[in-house]
Amino acid sequence: MAEQTEIRTAPPAAAPPTRPAKPDSAVIRDALGVGVAVGLSGFAFGVTSAGAGLGLLQTCALSLLVFTGASQFALVGALAAGGNPFTAAAGAFFLGARNAFYGLRLSAVLGYRARIRPLAAHWIIDETSAVALAQPDRRTARLGFTVTGLTLYTLWNLTTLVGALGAGALGDTDAWGLDAAAPAVFVALLAPMLKDGVERAAAGLAVVLVMVTLPLLPTGVPVLVSALAAPAVLLVQGRRERAGAARRGAGRAAAAAPSAPRDTTAGPRDAAGEDRA
Repeated sequence: MAEQTEIRTAPPAAAPPTRPAKPDSAVIRDALGVGVAVGLSGFAFGVTSAGAGLGLLQTCALSLLVFTGASQFALVGALAAGGNPFTAAAGAFFLGARNAFYGLRLSAVLGYRARIRPLAAHWIIDETSAVALAQPDRRTARLGFTVTGLTLYTLWNLTTLVGALGAGALGDTDAWGLDAAAPAVFVALLAPMLKDGVERAAAGLAVVLVMVTLPLLPTGVPVLVSALAAPAVLLVQGRRERAGAARRGAGRAAAAAPSAPRDTTAGPRDAAGEDRA
């Protein structure tokens, strides 16, 4: 009788786990919360910009066309301190360059068509990126990005206008301490993003570099010098990881090496320790 061969099929691979769906109302609520909270900071920028000597049109143009928050504060702060305009612009540029890296990630997440991408790129900032990347799928990512961007852009520009118009009524803006609004807002946005030791070390080293070079270099240059903190910390971290890998490799090699055989040819010894005849 012919042997019967049993053909077994492999069980289907388990589907990768998916993130649970999120209601649209929850996405809109989170997006509005972020947009309103940060959008109101435009008032501080308007007052700070006017106090730095920029006109109403210049202040509003920065919010309408630049729309990078911390970079705007860095620019007017350097100008208010008497820094060179080109140096101030360079510092603001490098500070805002992080949005380009957000764009690389969001391009795949949002999946907008080519004709929409230039418009969406103007809204790629810390807050819109955080809200969009926190969503479980493309549809809710687009919803969160759009609501956050629209709310934040509208409020930021309206409050910038109000702040610039009301700067004269406030009198001496230095007496109000509004020059601290820029670093306060920036630290509030940055602090939640520092989630591991490497990021905290880079931020701490950047602060040290700024404090050391601030009295030595022209205004705006210390911000550029602080950018060296990230590659310095990454270099040290890379060396530590390579050294740790080398130590672990040496330990595994030592454990795998054969031990020396014991000599079993020696005769027995008596209780007094003398060899038997």
